[in-house]
Amino acid sequence: MIVDFEARILALIDDMVEHASDDELFAGGYLRGHLTLAVAEAQENGEHTLEALHDRVQSCLAKAIGNGELSPPDQVLVTGMWQQLYEQARL
Repeated sequence: MIVDFEARILALIDDMVEHASDDELFAGGYLRGHLTLAVAEAQENGEHTLEALHDRVQSCLAKAIGNGELSPPDQVLVTGMWQQLYEQARL
């Protein structure tokens, strides 16, 4: 289930390429890596729900922010895009 969900989110990111701003392209690329990592970790731990995946991505992003990987404006951009993609893919 989460692998299919990951594929839907990645397709949404890919579909943005033609019309996205540079900031949106950055956020999409950044999220791609964190999403893939979160899916792998969820599978390793036997987690199969979308909520568990959401929590893992949120945790990954929080860790990255804590490590200083994202400036405050980028934090808003990336976390906002994650919420948007998650909601779109759930439909």
